[in-house]
Amino acid sequence: MPKSPLPRTRTPDSLRSTRWFGPADLRSFGHRSRAMQMGWSEEDWAGKPVIGILNTWSDINPCHQHFRSRVEDVKRGVLQAGGLPIELPSLALPENFMKPTTMLYRNLLAMEAEEQIRSLPVDGVVLMGGCDKTGPGLLLGALSAGVPAIFLPAGPMLRGNWNGKVLGSGSDSWKYWDELRAGKITPADWTGVEQGIARSHGTCMTMGTASTMTAIIEALGFSLPGFSSVPAPDSNHPRLSAATGRRIVEMVWEDLTPDRIATEAACRNAVAVAMAMGCSTNALIHLIALARRAGHAGFGLQDFERLSQEVPVIGNVRPSGTTYLMEDFYYAGGIRALMERIRGHLDTQALTCTGLTVGETIAGARVINDDVIRPLDNPIYREGALAVLFGNLAPEGCVIKPCAMDPRFLKHEGPALVFDDYPSMKKAVEDETLDVTPDHVMVLRNAGPQGGPGMPEWGMLPMPKALLKQGHRDMLRLSDARMSGTSYGACVLHVSPESYIGGPFCLLRTGDTVAIDVAARRIDMRVPDEELDRRRAAWTPPPARFERGYGWMFTRHIRQAHEGCDFDFLKTEFGAPVGEPAIY
Repeated sequence: MPKSPLPRTRTPDSLRSTRWFGPADLRSFGHRSRAMQMGWSEEDWAGKPVIGILNTWSDINPCHQHFRSRVEDVKRGVLQAGGLPIELPSLALPENFMKPTTMLYRNLLAMEAEEQIRSLPVDGVVLMGGCDKTGPGLLLGALSAGVPAIFLPAGPMLRGNWNGKVLGSGSDSWKYWDELRAGKITPADWTGVEQGIARSHGTCMTMGTASTMTAIIEALGFSLPGFSSVPAPDSNHPRLSAATGRRIVEMVWEDLTPDRIATEAACRNAVAVAMAMGCSTNALIHLIALARRAGHAGFGLQDFERLSQEVPVIGNVRPSGTTYLMEDFYYAGGIRALMERIRGHLDTQALTCTGLTVGETIAGARVINDDVIRPLDNPIYREGALAVLFGNLAPEGCVIKPCAMDPRFLKHEGPALVFDDYPSMKKAVEDETLDVTPDHVMVLRNAGPQGGPGMPEWGMLPMPKALLKQGHRDMLRLSDARMSGTSYGACVLHVSPESYIGGPFCLLRTGDTVAIDVAARRIDMRVPDEELDRRRAAWTPPPARFERGYGWMFTRHIRQAHEGCDFDFLKTEFGAPVGEPAIY
């Protein structure tokens, strides 16, 4: 990678950390003496950038198991460049284990990151994340804190394997679960899938939310070029981790702060890359939150919708594709090759953490396999990965992933089958006598930001067993929940406003006709306004989900899906910027 052309504008006496270690006063005596308590000496910190490494490693986060050792590679790079590395443990947000959903805690990680950065003597930070909400959470905090920041992606795990069949994270979980329920595979087969689907450390190796968000963060300019595509077990991963440590030291001297990188043009670049990759639906929520934290208050669903009609899906990776996984994507050229291929849809003058422009970082990248990263004239889907729909069911919008569903549901009308909670829906779909047809529209409500609570990934509603046994594998499903990026099917998600707070979605009843037209970007319930008014008058708010603690605060301050699900008081425009901490 070429050397950064940016000048060094920081001097040792202007470093943030100098406020802690530099003055000849009693308080700084305390800082220095306690640093010496840890075995450090003045040579460790004097005139050197102090680099905080926010590490989301945990014994219970399988995606980040390598972070325990990988942080040593980052430290090595920081020391090589003349900095002082300090590891700062951060919330791990293990997607598989944290209930009801890690989305309930994304903003808590963002708050923790921001306050750690601001309150401690760090001049720049390395953000170690990857598992779904860790990347957005860390970067949200770093954007608000304002010191130079660079992101280290965990990287996808190796392909799964069962009886010689390649397995993809999540996608094959849903697939083989339905086959088990339909009686097509045995419990022993299911155990084999369970044992073979996750073979190494790293994030989901389908184009799930983790791979989507690490690619988006790289497209925003916060990772070294190509890093987001590198598999976690690959030897390039520790090398790039050390390079990340070296680069953050230089970013401090250059005073390359997040506001110089996360421009509106960079946010649009991230949307274009997401659309081309066949991204997770969760990209909307996280990128809207990130853009608005970066000061772009008008950034929203309209930006996704515009680019979804301009940028086709060329990343042939499951679940949008049918065969390939992230390991194949890496071998085919990775994110740099994909970005080079959609160069015409990018602002190539946007600055990145390298000190170079996007155009300079992708120059020379080439596609090795045209079936994995398709040419623009041979995409796997002619429009972008996502479509934003509006209508009387979702006046503030909802989202569907047309490239990963049965196309016959792109325009559809059918009777609603409504469930107000997950347990009743789960019980009903296992009933083989359930009165349901493939034309029905399955509906789950009270699963949004407040109703879930935390907007769990419940939106890929399980197919009714009766339909599975008839050979059906998709139907139109509708909810105010999210779904895993590894999921697929005709699932309409993120209905906003959510039903729990009285959005029109709460007025839908079983038997009402639901009509969807993806080409027209519409979703409606065919119910007369007068009837909706009667239902509105009879509606009563559900009881509060929390009466104390973090959950109580969450429900009072969380914004809706179309606003990025940030807390209202964390919005950049909520108040004046927070200054440097007083040191006395």
